[in-house]
Amino acid sequence: MSRWLFLPLLALAGSAGATPPQAASAVMARQPALVVPIVVRRLPHDRAAFTEGLVWHGGALIESVGLEGRSDVRRVDPVSGKVTLRRTIPAAQFGEGLALWKGEAISLTWHDGVAHRWTAATLKPLGTMRYTGEGWGLTSDATSLIRSDGSATLTFHDPATMKVRRTVTVTFAGRALDQLNELEMVDGQVLANVWHQPFIVAIDPRSGVVTRVIDLRAIVAEVGARDPEAVANGIAWDAKTRRLFVTGKRWPTMFEIRLPK
Repeated sequence: MSRWLFLPLLALAGSAGATPPQAASAVMARQPALVVPIVVRRLPHDRAAFTEGLVWHGGALIESVGLEGRSDVRRVDPVSGKVTLRRTIPAAQFGEGLALWKGEAISLTWHDGVAHRWTAATLKPLGTMRYTGEGWGLTSDATSLIRSDGSATLTFHDPATMKVRRTVTVTFAGRALDQLNELEMVDGQVLANVWHQPFIVAIDPRSGVVTRVIDLRAIVAEVGARDPEAVANGIAWDAKTRRLFVTGKRWPTMFEIRLPK
């Protein structure tokens, strides 16, 4: 099922009444399709986890959890939701996004400009790297780590040094889309949670153009979180079996979803 996404995602400036019909039609033509995911199954999730990053590795989920004094990186059994291994992050740091790179898990911090390196299998600490700016979400492609910072910019880093290779501005219907949060690479597209929005956007990493939008409104409504910060955040892709998982901050449930073609 798909339909056209109107303004709720972006709160774009202006009103339909003030837009000439020809211009409104042009904007609509550029808007990506909105797709509604199918929930395949529901799995338990630690409702205390302030989820910032999520990846699939070796039959388990690796999750980065935030908040100062409570941040950690953990391996999680996907069926039971139980934490099987945990490594803490320094108490003064706020853990953020997470990505895999050649057998390592790389986790960001929000304001500290520190990226932690861990072995993905055992979460053994391997050292740190520095970067400039805020750390929100993180993913990787074949050559780079890709970071979001809450703006409309995705930054591509050298995985060995965090040196900036390039940036791209993410646009929706021709306008910059900010508040990009958790990231995951799926079939050559960057999926991104949009902070405080029940949507995931799929982004062409070359152009920055949003190609479609995944509607999580029914899932968010099912969770029924009363905490305004218990937002949708967390995307993991099991490429081998082509399974997609989503969750949120302080959510009691992890959802395996399937997208319509």
